[in-house]
Amino acid sequence: MNTNSHSESYKAAGVDVTAGYKAVELMKAHVKRTMTPQVLDSIGGFGGLMELDLTGIRHPVLVSGTDGVGTKLKLAFLKDKHDTIGIDCVAMCVNDVLCVGAKPQLFLDYIACGKNVPERIAQIVSGVAEGCVQAGCALVGGETAEMPGFYPEDEYDLAGFCVGLVDKEKILDKRCVKPGDVLIGLASSGVHSNGFSLVRKVLGVGERDLTAYDADLGCSLLDALLVPTKIYVRPILSLLEQVEVKSISHITGGGFYENVPRALPQGVSARIEKAAYPVPPIFQKIQQAGGIPERDMYNTFNMGIGMCVTVAADQADRALQVLKDAGETAWRIGEIVSGGEGVELW
Repeated sequence: MNTNSHSESYKAAGVDVTAGYKAVELMKAHVKRTMTPQVLDSIGGFGGLMELDLTGIRHPVLVSGTDGVGTKLKLAFLKDKHDTIGIDCVAMCVNDVLCVGAKPQLFLDYIACGKNVPERIAQIVSGVAEGCVQAGCALVGGETAEMPGFYPEDEYDLAGFCVGLVDKEKILDKRCVKPGDVLIGLASSGVHSNGFSLVRKVLGVGERDLTAYDADLGCSLLDALLVPTKIYVRPILSLLEQVEVKSISHITGGGFYENVPRALPQGVSARIEKAAYPVPPIFQKIQQAGGIPERDMYNTFNMGIGMCVTVAADQADRALQVLKDAGETAWRIGEIVSGGEGVELW
């Protein structure tokens, strides 16, 4: 830890640089867990260095993605639990780059806070590191910004940035999708990291107790909402190696109606059967609490499907088996049809 750098004047203004140094020391062990042989630099430099392993890749293409956690953070503040929210941040980024067939390589995080509490920052980074381990990518750097007067002392914001790598010849091309193809849905772990402004409004987050045990959920409502976003990197990469995948959509903000069409060409639409899989009870709780129309639910939340994969009909059974072997729960949830307006749920 740097013992020579300190400023009493800056500390009096609300920024303690020595707290930042302590936070870095506390997070080093977590960051170390994510290191891969390609990483050339250690934490603390001005930039993270990573050598690309291009074995078997003829035309390397870098794929980038960035995202945050959104107002789900408010629930982490409420429970004073900060060691899993970083998984959400990683998931939102790596699952996106995965949709073009890319393998995540590196990740960087950005934490802005009202007061740098080193132990809390280290907890946040422990979650980021766990997410990176699950995704098989390295946490090569990040930034912690202490911003008194901008954020409340007990609050922070968290965002991240991911870079993936794919061979140009293997980039998924949605133009290959055609009528008769099958849609396979991979189970989500819950609400993930979308729609929490609506969740907080209808459930009265911060205004009523959400910590009571709920038999339908098997835990408290607060704990169910804080379950981290699922990271699909390993099962999807395994699927890409064994099955001809045509397109993938990450079901995030905007739900089915916004995200599924992003993985479809013009002239076709996805016909999804709602009864093809069980909708987790957490979504029923949200819908009932707010009297939310069914269409709005499917246009806001993932409704139990975190990723949607399109394959040819004769590849569907094989795809389901590969995903099962990878430990995923997946269902055949629909098919591609001619015409339409993107998504039809029935």
